Amino acid sequence: EVQLVESGGGLVQAGGSLRLSCAASGFTFDDYAIGWFRQAPGKEREGVSCISSSDGSTYYADSVKGRFTISSDNAKTTVYLRMNSLKPEDTAVYYCAATYTEAGDIPTVVFEYDYWGQGTQVTVSS
Repeated sequence: EVQLVESGGGLVQAGGSLRLSCAASGFTFDDYAIGWFRQAPGKEREGVSCISSSDGSTYYADSVKGRFTISSDNAKTTVYLRMNSLKPEDTAVYYCAATYTEAGDIPTVVFEYDYWGQGTQVTVSS
C-alpha cells in the first residue's frame, strides 16, 4: 500500500522558515518523482516543487524559486521541502504526491500524480 505522510507544517511569522517532510512507503522510491503541491482556500491546487528520485532533477514554481529547496533522502525514502523567507501568500495546505516516472522526467502538474498524502497546514502571519 502506497503511503505518503507529510509533517512539519505550522504557524510562522513572515520571513521565517519551516521544513516539511514527506515520508514515503509502499513503492520503489527510486522510480518515482515526488512533488510538493499547495492549496489555499478558494484556490486551485498548484505545484510548488518536484524532484526525481532517480537522478535528483528538480523543479520549482517561479513563486518559490530562491526561497524553497527540495531534497530527497533515498535511504530514508523521505523528501523534504525547506521553506525560507516565508510570505503570507505561502499560506496553504501543503501536499506531497508521487508518480512513477522515467529518469530525468519531472511531472509538475496535479493530474500527473497518482498518490497523495493527507496534507499539512502552513500558515504565515504578517
